[in-house]
Amino acid sequence: MNGTYARVECELAGKTLVIETGQIARQASGSALVTYGETQCFAAASTGPAREGLDFFPLTVDYRERPDAAGKIPGGFFKREGRPTTKEILTMRMIDRSIRPLFPKGFRQEVQVFSRVFGYDGENAADITAMIASFAALHISEIPFERALGAVRIGHLNDSLSAMPSDRERRNDSRLDLVVAGHADALVMVEASVDELNEAEIIDALELAHGEVKKMVDALDELRSKVGKEKISFTAPEVDAELESSVGKFHDQVQAALATEGKHERSAAVSAVKKECVEAHTSSIEDAAACAAKTKEVKGMFGNLANSVEREMILSGTRTDGRKHDEIRDITIVPDFIPRNHGSVLFTRGETQALVSCTLGTPDDEQIIDGIEDEYKKRFYLHYNFPPYSVGEVRRVMGPGRREIGHGMLAERALEPVLPEKDQFPYTLRVVSEILESNGSSSMATVCGGCLSMMAAGVPIRQPVAGIAMGLVQEGDQIAILSDILGSEDHNGDMDFKVAGTGIGITAIQMDIKIKGVTRGLLENALSQAREGRIHILRKMLEAVPAPKPDISEYAPRMETFKIPSDRIAFLIGPGGKNIRGLQESYSVRIAVVSDDGTVSVSGLDREKVDACVTAIQGMCETPKIGTRYKGTVKSTKDFGAFIEILPGVEGMCHISELADGFVDRVEDEVKNGDEIEVVVINVDDRGKIKLSRKQALAESK
Repeated sequence: MNGTYARVECELAGKTLVIETGQIARQASGSALVTYGETQCFAAASTGPAREGLDFFPLTVDYRERPDAAGKIPGGFFKREGRPTTKEILTMRMIDRSIRPLFPKGFRQEVQVFSRVFGYDGENAADITAMIASFAALHISEIPFERALGAVRIGHLNDSLSAMPSDRERRNDSRLDLVVAGHADALVMVEASVDELNEAEIIDALELAHGEVKKMVDALDELRSKVGKEKISFTAPEVDAELESSVGKFHDQVQAALATEGKHERSAAVSAVKKECVEAHTSSIEDAAACAAKTKEVKGMFGNLANSVEREMILSGTRTDGRKHDEIRDITIVPDFIPRNHGSVLFTRGETQALVSCTLGTPDDEQIIDGIEDEYKKRFYLHYNFPPYSVGEVRRVMGPGRREIGHGMLAERALEPVLPEKDQFPYTLRVVSEILESNGSSSMATVCGGCLSMMAAGVPIRQPVAGIAMGLVQEGDQIAILSDILGSEDHNGDMDFKVAGTGIGITAIQMDIKIKGVTRGLLENALSQAREGRIHILRKMLEAVPAPKPDISEYAPRMETFKIPSDRIAFLIGPGGKNIRGLQESYSVRIAVVSDDGTVSVSGLDREKVDACVTAIQGMCETPKIGTRYKGTVKSTKDFGAFIEILPGVEGMCHISELADGFVDRVEDEVKNGDEIEVVVINVDDRGKIKLSRKQALAESK
């Protein structure tokens, strides 16, 4: 247990970032408490022995936002935190993607990184603070983590870039929400939601981010110099050079197999070569246990061979499917694939296929987001599903995993900047992407299909959006940047760089790498090549769906949004909701009071009933003015006059003296219950009571 307390500080965007260790969680391999403003996040990193026979790196990352950090109590019946929220999962992914490339190759010890929000001030981002705490915990621990990392958020406010915008500014005013992690020499992770900034502006934002990251790196190196533990000595297992050479003799057969057309045919061809290779190296072994061990070793080396052969092919200019480095796979688009959907499209690019639907809903369908930040509602959400049959596999099907949530949110961020304003198109939008086939870049197929499905649903988006996944293979000075990567190019390559945007600019970015970092020059080239590919895909999309449909589907709810006086909201709702329920039953519609300013929406499948209900509500909530003429219905008669409904739910009293010229002996001599008569408003008192005159209406008609 290390009880040595240490503290370092650095300036981040004009505020002091404080990193402390040695006071809490001292039994962990490394722990840190990071304070920025009054936001405090804690992280602890621990390691355990490697499990026998494990052939992957077992890294676990967890991040949680405790409601008490913001002075809140969890919602729901149990009043206790449950499964992680979408934001928590996205933050876990950002931490994982940042740190994973910086563990030594071949390291198999179990590593867990836990981070928690202890205090949130409502202004300073908890996710960035937690990322820095996680990096600090790893850096000072004995875990063999290779570099100090930093993380920063960049915004775009008032036409200029800004580091660490407040959460309020990020949500309401910024055209950019860019999260970057990196070390002193390069960037390792990028995640961004963008409102159509161009490539040059993105590069400038990445440059600004790297400058801020370097400050944190210096602070973490200082902290390690004070209290850092000696790193575990790790040497990657020695390779059996003789066996490697023997497996390498299958190089040409692997190369020929990789040139086979079709994902599954190619996989089968490679598997046949692998089977031959295994048999050649194990056929003479009689002991079953020894044979099994040898088989596993040969398969591992064969996998390395297949990886290196595909990389060689790419660097020599030949991709496994025969495309050039910047060539996009064939694209086919079938709009309105499911006629009953409000909008749908079947989008196929090569062997990746997404069936994407868009459903239009009412304001009641908005999603309420509750967390440590202020509660808010979402009128657009996108869900991504990746069933096992899409890659020809069989596995247990459960709820959406971290990958599905991450891919769905990336596509959602890509499309959100082009949505129409709520007052222009008041519908709630849900887009669902079902991946039917996958061979790389399914999230970007979701972006393309999602855009087209909204256009097919009649959503008046500002610009069409397309997405493309870029790859990288780098060996020394040899570099190949790939457009529209296959699944194997993602697996065997060094980078997965997803870029979505319109013809004007970028709307979303996500970058994951397997190497130690990427430079500005490489990112500039990748973004330039991505733009060319994006424009090509946009042209294909517009050939299939040239513009949003002029009207929504006959199966979608018809909706009208309008305003009533805010002081009439209670009257519209009625005691216990009586009035609003009655209207909904009478007109077969749904009515929602959208906001306290009196905005109301009426939706239903029958346009005539929707219009009739709107007219009724406007009439109910109208404030009659003196001199206005109405055709009303007599509701009741008294000795002194008649009560007449001039608007739905609005009655006025016509005194017996105002029923007709001359003397009127009995009210019933002039009007009876149910009669429709013309009246004029002659007075509205301070309490809203209305006086009417039939006599004046009769005189005006002469």
